[in-house]
Amino acid sequence: MTTEAQASAPRPDIRILTEAQLRGVVSLDLETIDVIENGFRALAEGGVVMPPVLSMAIAAHHGEVDVKTAYVPGVDGFALKVSPGFFDNPQLGLPSLNGLMILLSTKTGLVQAVFLDNGYLTDIRTAAAGAVAARHLAPDVETAGVIGTGVQARLQMQAAHLVRPFKRCLVWGRDAQKAKACAVDIAAMTGVEVAVMTEIAPLVAQSQLVVTTTPATTPLITADMLHDGVHITAMGSDQAGKNEIAPEALATADLYVCDRVSQCEVLGELRAARAQGLMRHTPPELGQIITGVAQGRTDLRQITICDLTGTGVQDTAIASHVATRLGDAGTVISA
Repeated sequence: MTTEAQASAPRPDIRILTEAQLRGVVSLDLETIDVIENGFRALAEGGVVMPPVLSMAIAAHHGEVDVKTAYVPGVDGFALKVSPGFFDNPQLGLPSLNGLMILLSTKTGLVQAVFLDNGYLTDIRTAAAGAVAARHLAPDVETAGVIGTGVQARLQMQAAHLVRPFKRCLVWGRDAQKAKACAVDIAAMTGVEVAVMTEIAPLVAQSQLVVTTTPATTPLITADMLHDGVHITAMGSDQAGKNEIAPEALATADLYVCDRVSQCEVLGELRAARAQGLMRHTPPELGQIITGVAQGRTDLRQITICDLTGTGVQDTAIASHVATRLGDAGTVISA
């Protein structure tokens, strides 16, 4: 085909959705959790093409930007996700997180949809991943604890409650007022009793499931805090330099699981452990636990940790799921 003919060839329409429209299409529920679990399953079964995360820190403005993508065999589209986080934004009256996803055809590479989600799809796919980890690694949960007070702290508890319906939740944050507000929201989301803790160690001691959701660069959970039967999901460390779990705690755990080993050893908790000469073996991945290739929790007394850095396969999974549910939502434009 000539260049002139290519220029005049018809192109498929592109659908554009805003955050508000996307909230009407997909939410954090068991179906969404299953979609993300299937993404991890595909990652373990092979054939997925997922390049390393393009991650850029903008220290001068307390910001960071991640770009993620993945091709999943059998899925019609693949997502290209841009996820900025600028953590001084609240001082300007702006949200810390933003972003968008572009869904492209796996057959032609043409853009099918643009999701101007302001990070909403990232938020729910991240929370859903936490629920997948809890579903496959946590014991029965009476009390769940969350460290952090942001959007993800709230969503992680909402998602965990769907798969491990706990009766009590404990919240810790550096800012007491934010912790109280977070506790109120979690209580409304889950209907359980929620209490604010002033120290991390008692929170961990009383919980069977703990989720860390902070951008900490100094460990918050140390090895001496671990106890029989606890499961910890660490999802805050997603860039080099972040560290929520002490390296010795990873080495102490009976089972440590990555979402993707190659990412965790660069961006996650595994990076800090390797830097101290610990965890030299290759740990199992969450998808391998799901498919049975690797063994998960075998004893209620085991201490387990799951390291979630956020994978491109999750973005393709959620974006493709949204595409199947769009109906007439959004605005259609001609390319």
